[in-house]
Formats: sequence, C-alpha cells, structure tokens
Amino acid sequence: MALIALLVLVAGITLLVEELPEVPPPPLSVLNRSLATEPESLDPHKVRTKQAGDVLRDIGEGLTGYTESGELIGTGAERWEISEDGLTYRFFLRPDARWSTGDAVTAEDYVYSFRRLIDPATAAFFAEVLIDVENAAAIISGDAPPEALGAEATGEFELTVRLARRVPYFLSLLTNPAAYPVHAESVRKYGEAYARAGNLPSNGAYKLGNWVIGSVIELVRNDMYRENANTAIDAVNHHVVTDGVAELNRYRAGELDITSNVPPEAFAEVRRERPGELRVSPYLSVYFYGFNLTRPPFRDNAALRKALSMAIDREELVEKITGRGEQAAYGWVPPGVHDYEPRQFFYASLDKEEREAAAVRMYNEAGYGRDQPAEIELRYNTADVTQRIALAIQAMWRDVLGLEVKLINEEQQVLLSNIRAMQVTQVFRLAWTGDYNDANSFLYLFRSDSPSNLFGYRNEEFDVLLEQAANQTDPTRRRFFLEEADRVLLSDHPVIPIYFYVSKHLVSPRVRGWGDNVLDYHYSQYLSLAAKP
Repeated sequence: MALIALLVLVAGITLLVEELPEVPPPPLSVLNRSLATEPESLDPHKVRTKQAGDVLRDIGEGLTGYTESGELIGTGAERWEISEDGLTYRFFLRPDARWSTGDAVTAEDYVYSFRRLIDPATAAFFAEVLIDVENAAAIISGDAPPEALGAEATGEFELTVRLARRVPYFLSLLTNPAAYPVHAESVRKYGEAYARAGNLPSNGAYKLGNWVIGSVIELVRNDMYRENANTAIDAVNHHVVTDGVAELNRYRAGELDITSNVPPEAFAEVRRERPGELRVSPYLSVYFYGFNLTRPPFRDNAALRKALSMAIDREELVEKITGRGEQAAYGWVPPGVHDYEPRQFFYASLDKEEREAAAVRMYNEAGYGRDQPAEIELRYNTADVTQRIALAIQAMWRDVLGLEVKLINEEQQVLLSNIRAMQVTQVFRLAWTGDYNDANSFLYLFRSDSPSNLFGYRNEEFDVLLEQAANQTDPTRRRFFLEEADRVLLSDHPVIPIYFYVSKHLVSPRVRGWGDNVLDYHYSQYLSLAAKP
C-alpha cells in the first residue's frame, strides 16, 4: 500500500503523519491427518469407533486425559479427592474452562452429560463407561430414572461421583470421549442435528469448522480453550481416506502429515525408504475370531473350539500376510498392559507339529474327524487383509483337520448386526481395542452382564473372579484375581485370538511432539509444525 500523508492538528500543532503499510497476518499452521473410515458421529454419546474418538479428542476433553506419552493427567479437572473406601470421587473443575460459546464448563454440565450417556433413550454404545456409578446399572436397564445417577454438582466447579463398587481404573475410564461433557442448551436446541458444523460447541483445543462427508473434517482453533496460548497448530484437517495405497500416495505427495496406517503391501518399501518417518509401536488391540456360544456347533463344545484354535499357524499369518510387526496371539490380553502379566493358552510353548497333532486329537474328542467333518461358517468383513487371513485359515483348517469351512464376506455393519443378533453366526471376525490401559479393559467383555459380550459366554467362576478383583485395595491381590480370571477365560476358549496389533503411522519430519504410546492416542494440541523447507 502506498504511503499517504495526513495532516493532523493536535493542540495547535500541525503534524505530518505517515500511514504505515498493513502487515499481513502470519500464515495459519494446518495439520493434515487421515482417518481410515468416516466417523459415525461427533456426538460423544453416539460414537463407537476409534476414528470418531481420534476427532473427539481434538474438539473436547473430559475430566481426565493423557499426555503425549500416555501418562494419565487431569484435564477438565485440575485435581480430585478419593474417599478411603474408594467409592466417592470429588472432582475440582478448572474454573477457567470454557465452551467455544464462552459459557463456563461447570459441574452441572457433567451431571447432565453423564445422565444423558446412561439414559436408555440415548442408546449409547459406551454407556457402560459409567456402569459402576451408583444406580447406573438400574438406569441403563430402565429400572430407574437418569436423575438417580450417583453424580451431583456439589458446587459450580465441584463434581461428586459415587460408585456402587470400587473401580481402581475409574479415572482412566473418564478419558473415553463418551465421558466428555456435552453442551446441554445446544443439545436441547438442535436435537439430532447437535453434532453438525455450526451447532456443536467445543470445550477442547479445536472446534468443528466444516464436515464434508466422505472427504474431510475441518477443525479450527477454539480461542476460548483454557490452553489456547499453548496450542501451536491453528487448524486440523482429518481426511477420510479408506484406501491404504491412496493414503500412502497422498502422504508422499505432502498432502498428509500423519497417516492412520501403512498398507501391508508397501510396508517393507516404506521401511527402507522412510525409516525415520515410520512409527511402529505396541498397541492395546487384538485381532480375533469369536464363537457364537448360544448355538451349535460351538455351544457346550469347548473341544471343538480348542481344536480350531490350535490348528491355526499364527506365526505364518503375521509373517506372510500382515508382516508389519504384529505379534502372534496365544492369549487374550495384549502385552504392554500396565501392571499385568497376560496368561497364555496351554499350547503356546508347543512347536507347530506338536500343536497340530494336539488339534487333531481335540477335534476327534469333539466328535469329528476327516470322515465326519464339522460344518462351519466363518463370517468376516469386507477388507483385503481380513479376506486373505480368512482364506489362509480356511486352508489351515482343511490341511490339519480335514475341515471345509464356508466363508461368508459381509459389509461391516451387516456383520456387526448379525453378530449382535446371535441368530445366524457361528465363527466371526472382530477386533478389540482397549479403551484404557488396564487388563479389565479386555476381560470385562466376557462378563455375563457385559453389553459388549457378543459371544454368549457365561461362566460364574469368571464373573466372581472379576468381582473379587474389583473389590481389592491391594494392587497385587487385584492383579492375582485378574490373572486367574484370564486363565479361566482361556481354558474355555470363547474366542480365538490371532494376533496383537501394533500401531503403524507415517509421521512427517516437520511434525514435532509426537509420542508413541500403547493406546495410540495422539492429541493434535500437543503437536507443532516446523516450517516447510
């Protein structure tokens, strides 16, 4: 802009003032990340996938959270007190916490949100996050009103939560996005449209700017966030890229700073080309086949379940099909869980030939043989790797047991619906990822009353051991009961663990602050970007 001379009369004195040129604002720093699938919602009470959680951890926060290295910290709560019996938690909220609307985040916000989460009308998948809060179980089953929940605002910024039983991992549970607060006024105003751009208030580092279905979720800085001054990145774009090769190509082209995965077919090449950018880390997640224990042929036939498990060569699968550092799974709880030694199947130490011979003996004990094979269907979701694994296991069962398995490929939502209905399934493919770093995050699936028990598994001894673990104040005794429950579970074989995942990302050299952790949580607010060369 050209300089303009202005005459200004001040107290009788004539001054010549030059208007300075406008200085353009510094360019926005934008982080581009990818999501393997489209989030089903950004309403914390309507989500169930990891991808939705990845976005929600950018736009919201609960009472607790994690550092970049996976250390549990207070986020919405600056501190808390726990009663001697472990049943009452008093949280002291940060008085400077604000919604993007400017409203304070209060204890009443958490009370409203907790009640909404466990209200049967909400039908929240993760309602069980609060299952151990006083009266929550009765509310979820419809036997008590949401107002009976043991959570109350004992001050504007003081929240008291009463538990029905001790839950040593309760603070970790509260890191789940389902336990994040929602903005009550906006929920009432917008209803089902609450989680759309323009309607969704944020109490986290970013807020929802735009959502192009099938393409990108655009987040912008939340200027009202209490840590805004310490947030380096101005905007975050979560790109929906369902094809692994396309994702890799976009990363190579500089369109993505962080990938959600690395495709198996390109993994070796990427490891050679970009060793400093490839991040592979232990991850609390297991790939498995589940059994429908409510119907034949697997109801009351543990020998058949064991035979199928022993006949699988897990080492061959992780070496020749997945090939990205995954670990063969001979137990249910992954390695790396805090203060825990996972149990393993009794045949974990056998070599391949011994294991296969034992599988044949077990198959015969179950009442089957090559001249009288079992008739089994295996259902799996539509994806290249899951199909390749299914074909390989089909061949292993044929070669070792003489068993011909019918493979049924289904779209993910159809498969999940069939699994939940328990009417047509026999063997089915699933994966489970721990929501918090504790063995209970994996074992509680098999409790008789767990909403996540998709197998029809019932074992009173297992249930009692989990209950005994929950009642322990001594961490060593608690660990003992959890490991005993794990042993009982593996003896029953309600599932076939196949391998433990590792997290696999490509991270651009210009991304600063990345920390590997077993939960694979990477909050954008902890990251910064170096200038592009």
